[in-house]
Amino acid sequence: MDNDSIKPGLAAASVLAGMFTLGLTDNFVPYISERGSLWQFHLVRSVMAFVVLGCVVLLGYGSFRARRPIAVAGRSLFQAGAMLIYFGCLSVLPIGVVVAGLFTAPLFVVLITVLVQRQRVGPFRWGAVVAGFIGALMVIRPDPAALDPVAFLPILAGLLYAIGAVATRTWCEGESTLTLTAGFFGMLGVFGLIGVFVVSGDAPAGHSGFVLRSWGPLDAAMLFWFAVQAVGSLIGIALIFRGYQMGEASRVAVFEYSLLVFASFWAWVLWGQGVPPLGLAGMGLIAAAGAGIAIRSDQPIASGRMPKVSP
Repeated sequence: MDNDSIKPGLAAASVLAGMFTLGLTDNFVPYISERGSLWQFHLVRSVMAFVVLGCVVLLGYGSFRARRPIAVAGRSLFQAGAMLIYFGCLSVLPIGVVVAGLFTAPLFVVLITVLVQRQRVGPFRWGAVVAGFIGALMVIRPDPAALDPVAFLPILAGLLYAIGAVATRTWCEGESTLTLTAGFFGMLGVFGLIGVFVVSGDAPAGHSGFVLRSWGPLDAAMLFWFAVQAVGSLIGIALIFRGYQMGEASRVAVFEYSLLVFASFWAWVLWGQGVPPLGLAGMGLIAAAGAGIAIRSDQPIASGRMPKVSP
């Protein structure tokens, strides 16, 4: 990146705006989960996203064509799987817990780097991994007497997203952001389509039936919230990508952790969900660990929903 094109202030503002958008739109999921279906949500939202992306292509701002289609599909499989778990958990867990679990991704990237890629990692990043996992446990606060495996699903989402982040760097170098975004939404659409036909549809009413429901009403209110999610996601991703264009990636990545603040703030405003002091401390540990890893790494580590590649 040319030094003249680096604008750290604008880069930070752009990423913060993107995270503010995602933190707000993700808090609208309960409006969908009360009557809708997780599978219907991803299917319809993906169709809407492709309409927007198709207009971008028709205007001459890129192409869906992938240089390595299998690599893009593999990367999309992991990233879409992470988001499938993420949005499914939003219907049954506080959003702060879910976001904190997803933001363990940089910690898993370090583990993958050591165990799979056989690269050396210094004591600072090992310490960050330990601190981050302690932070995750502080947020989840597992009770041995009443252990709920669902509380650990956001961490599984973080693992899948970490694998997708590594795949973005190792498999998809040179692919455009438009291609990777299309692959991501396309895979989520496939998951949604499969779920619509496979899930029985015999589900309890309310938010608890979000994952078990095959299809919900597709009325004007539901279409509105689907559209808000589709447009909000694309706007948030565009703002984050713009931030990475204007700033040093390792420095910009630190601002992604503002999603923990924005998501928790909007959850408190819209749903009255408070975060206990122990949970706040855990979020702080996760953010500090991930930010430290990003700063000490030679390459950026994906911790949000933005592919860190050049267009």
